[in-house]
Amino acid sequence: MQVLVRDNNVDQALRVLKKKMQREGLFREMKARSAFEKPSEKRVREKAEAVRRHRKLARKKMQREGLLPAPKRAVRPAR
Repeated sequence: MQVLVRDNNVDQALRVLKKKMQREGLFREMKARSAFEKPSEKRVREKAEAVRRHRKLARKKMQREGLLPAPKRAVRPAR
């Protein structure tokens, strides 16, 4: 992963790096690997993730079919 530092602005580069790491799921993986996870806890976590994924796909499908309103997009202020 690579982040460019512009005009010696390290703070902004750190923010960009953290955001990229968050999107990649690096923090979640580091937390999971920091301690042993019991097999029963792993099954429960994976089952919950599968349910979450399924619900998300079902929600997106219903939005495409027009049964649910689409989420409103956030308006970014102009720079």
